[in-house]
Amino acid sequence: MNTASDGAHQASEKSLDTMRKFAQTYAQRSGTYFCSDAGTTAVVIEGLAKHKEDLGAPLCPCRFYEDKEAEVKSTYWNCPCVPMRERHECHCMLFLTEDNPFAGDKQEITVEEIRAETNKY
Repeated sequence: MNTASDGAHQASEKSLDTMRKFAQTYAQRSGTYFCSDAGTTAVVIEGLAKHKEDLGAPLCPCRFYEDKEAEVKSTYWNCPCVPMRERHECHCMLFLTEDNPFAGDKQEITVEEIRAETNKY
């Protein structure tokens, strides 16, 4: 098991790479961009990967849930969530439209970049 500097559980390399590839593909397909702050992108992808491992689905990591398993079953907040699919509104700031002031110019990130960012926390 991997641990961050504070001892928090990190996703496996396989899960992290799977979610990284998903995020890149979805950004390209939807015409959106990752946040200009690479740390935001990294933490969100890590959170999605952990939820995929722990819950079986990439539940939005930026929300509080009374019952995560029930939320996974409802699929509303599984990434890409309904607000993202319907209105291009990403609460997590992972997928941002060009006109968003926090949008960067990247649609790609490496596993090494993700680990470098998430290991800061």
